[in-house]
Amino acid sequence: MFNSKVFVAELIGTFALVFIGAGAGVVGVGGVVGVALAHGLVIATFAYVYGHISGAHFNPAVTFGLALNGTVKWAEAVTYWLAQFAGAAVAALALNYVASSVSGLQGGETIGPLTTLGDPAYAPYAGLLVELILTFFLVNAVLHAAVAGKAGAFAGLAIGLTLTFAILAGGPMTGASLNPARTFGPALFTGSLANPMTYLIYFAGPLAGSALAVGVFKFLNGGEMAMAEGAKKPPKKK
Repeated sequence: MFNSKVFVAELIGTFALVFIGAGAGVVGVGGVVGVALAHGLVIATFAYVYGHISGAHFNPAVTFGLALNGTVKWAEAVTYWLAQFAGAAVAALALNYVASSVSGLQGGETIGPLTTLGDPAYAPYAGLLVELILTFFLVNAVLHAAVAGKAGAFAGLAIGLTLTFAILAGGPMTGASLNPARTFGPALFTGSLANPMTYLIYFAGPLAGSALAVGVFKFLNGGEMAMAEGAKKPPKKK
């Protein structure tokens, strides 16, 4: 089911995330703190801008989790994914053009010491674990703060801050992508897509972390959701 409004909102939001987030890495001002704030502020801001239209996912792993949770239908998820990867690719294209005279797009990649297979040989699997854990935190925040409505009007801020602290912790290890589209865009121009570890760490890792977050969310809120469903059912006729 194609929804043009959702597609446009997700494309613009993902474009902003990659252009600003990767752009902060290219410029290098503020180091990992600057990159973390750039990503977190984009998410927090656009959650309020486009949240009422698409839910402001801007991340295939988030959409995957919400589809697993039943918040969005799988057919709808395809629209999200198309928009997210397209937005990331266009953002990387634009950023590569403006950054080519500065330092290139390498500074905007989601890479780190755990990205490539080397010494020690377990590094890529440690990288996968980092991306899994941090994506768990992010999708956990989305599910509780936004989907369950526990944070109310502060949901966007809670999610943005979660992404910020995740990048502060994981940035020096893997670049803290937590987002296959965020990795995909710059990788189109840096050659990282040829590295099989890219898919293991930055695609499989976030999707696994998202699935884990959904499982924990359902466990923690199972009774509450069951009562809510029961309240919706009409009373039986005597």
